[in-house]
Amino acid sequence: MRLTRPMLALTGAAAALALAGCGSGGDAKAAAAVPPAATGSLEHLAAEVKCTPNIQIDADELRQAVCKKSKDADGKFILATFATDRGQREWINGAKDYGGHFLVGRKWVAVGDTTKTVTALRKTLGGDIEEGVDHSKMGGGASHSAH
Repeated sequence: MRLTRPMLALTGAAAALALAGCGSGGDAKAAAAVPPAATGSLEHLAAEVKCTPNIQIDADELRQAVCKKSKDADGKFILATFATDRGQREWINGAKDYGGHFLVGRKWVAVGDTTKTVTALRKTLGGDIEEGVDHSKMGGGASHSAH
């Protein structure tokens, strides 16, 4: 299966939207003792955090799975690996518009619905935490109402 850039962005956006949560608690001590960023295949990264990946996309440019982790990672998360750094950055940039919490390594990303999820994963996988846009705190947007 060949994915185009718009399809990659849409997939990333959908993944982030599906997992986006409302609010989370931060942990100032989370940055302490972060290991070097992990490398490897999607299956290898999943094994490092002890989850069985449910593969959603298996393409040359992108492999993506949903993982369910025990209580220490506070729920489910998306794990994706990329063929190129550019493809990864485009995916992340598109997905950030939909919120979420991103743990970013070289050619991989984990997207959680809370900061707690990615902070727990970071203890094993390393990487850098990036945050998506929180539209709930932005003014001027349309609101949903029941009719």
